[in-house]
Amino acid sequence: MAGGQASSKPSSTPADDALSPQRFERELKSLAAKARSDTWAGRTRRQLVVYLRAALLLALLGVYSNVSQLNLSPVYGAIPAAIWHSKVLMAGCFAGWAGNEALRRSLPVSAAQALPLVALYTPALQFFLAGLSGRLGAQWGPVATEALTLFPLAALTAAAVADDLEGDGGGGGARLTMLPGFVADAAPGLGSWGMLKLVEQRAGEHLRANMGRAVAVYTRLGLELLLGVAYAVVARSRFLVYAAPPLLHTLVANPHVASPAATQALVSRMMSDNWLLIERRESVTGYLSVVQNMREGFRALRCDHSLLGGNWVQAAADGDVSEPIYGVFAMLEAVRLAESAKPVADEDAHALVVGLGVGTTPSAFVTLGINTTVVEIDRSVYELAAKYFQLKENNPPVIADAVSYTAALAASAPETYDYIVHDVFTGGAEPVDLFTLEFFQGLAALLKPDGAVAINYAGDLSLPTPKLIYRTIKHVFPTCRIFRESPVDAEAAKGHAPDFTNLVIFCKKTAGPLRFRAPTARDLLRSPAREEFLALKHEVAQDVLLSGEDASVLSRNDTSAVVKWHETSALGHWAIMRNALPDMVWEQW
Repeated sequence: MAGGQASSKPSSTPADDALSPQRFERELKSLAAKARSDTWAGRTRRQLVVYLRAALLLALLGVYSNVSQLNLSPVYGAIPAAIWHSKVLMAGCFAGWAGNEALRRSLPVSAAQALPLVALYTPALQFFLAGLSGRLGAQWGPVATEALTLFPLAALTAAAVADDLEGDGGGGGARLTMLPGFVADAAPGLGSWGMLKLVEQRAGEHLRANMGRAVAVYTRLGLELLLGVAYAVVARSRFLVYAAPPLLHTLVANPHVASPAATQALVSRMMSDNWLLIERRESVTGYLSVVQNMREGFRALRCDHSLLGGNWVQAAADGDVSEPIYGVFAMLEAVRLAESAKPVADEDAHALVVGLGVGTTPSAFVTLGINTTVVEIDRSVYELAAKYFQLKENNPPVIADAVSYTAALAASAPETYDYIVHDVFTGGAEPVDLFTLEFFQGLAALLKPDGAVAINYAGDLSLPTPKLIYRTIKHVFPTCRIFRESPVDAEAAKGHAPDFTNLVIFCKKTAGPLRFRAPTARDLLRSPAREEFLALKHEVAQDVLLSGEDASVLSRNDTSAVVKWHETSALGHWAIMRNALPDMVWEQW
């Protein structure tokens, strides 16, 4: 039948084709090509690629470790944010490295492909968890936040690195086969951990020195977004589309983003609660913002989860100088009232103020005609104090580290100042270097023989630290008197509660009694706060801080005795700050 005749040549089957000489020849040629390409140089190149990707993933985690703490600091403070941080990071890395096979079986994607998703979800999670900070508290809030953000990022990073180095990440593996078995097994993990900690340390140093630069990336959310993009490039994932919702929230609805639109939205939100956000910025000492309570009429300068000072807005217009919201700043001015054998007129006096805050004390000195020099480490603090808190000056500020500056000045210009005010504090703990024997010796060298120094110490008097600090001060200044800002709380007096307060310690470097003249109308500067606090009430007996047999002092080479109590002090300070400003102000930052 036309067109219907079957072909006489049968078609080949797959089995026949597999045994054909042509197929066999092709397989031989392919194997030969692979053998030729599997040279030492080729293997080395592939291993280097694996090492490079592992190194990049570890480097990103090292940077993220610092950024995670930066984003917790405005809500909890730097010290509470650090209490469990290293343990969470270590636990995540261990879980990921030891359980990489379990993760590979349980996850619908590889560990590397999941990393960009976790990184891009983190800002949104941090924002929502910050809203729970009042209920979680400063001790457990950072743990809960990092358990849902840093921990999975660390676990997935460790699992991805383990996959690569142990040959399961698609890169052919990179095991150190020329080393003894047990060394080869341990070397990748130990090397990875060592590199992670090195990058973490160097990144921390870099960020501390550069936060506050006029570059968008040197903001907390800017760094997180940059790291999210970096993860997406290094660990490319086809599932990035699922990161769109949190990324959109971060860019559009997260008030922590340092953009004009986010700031304006935050201003509107806070105004509905009678709070005004005047300005905010990053700086080398922390997240700074100027906020004003519209109902009560006070303005404050915030640094992370601490207040550097504040004033009453209307009273500032009525008086000669700004009216402080805390009495301790008025108490510091009583250093002028310390009696001396040869009283010095204000116009002939010189004062050094270490630590600016909002400038309450130096402004009063300048108003009284005293030649005043301020040493402040953070230029942004100075700029905000000058812009929003009526800072008065008669000398340019010294923007420098007070430790190095005063040491150099003591060597070149000793006995320069009639009054020295030491007013430094941040985050619930004293900056340890500014309370050492060596630093106080430098201040004594700068003080004139009959001059006086006022030291503001804020802390929990139920802890050993205030006693150590006071012993150190007494080692340098033989004559001192101590005054509290407020009387002892009844529960604290019984030992049933912390006794967190501001102390002002007045000292002279000469022997003999320390007395204060009564303040005059000129000293008060038409200020109710000065009228109440310059008289110096609530004196503390020296025996309270000198009791016991311990005679140790705080040396620059051994600060561990103070540092170990920082956590307790910072947690107590966090609770006090939550009473000073509502949760909403701290959480929205």
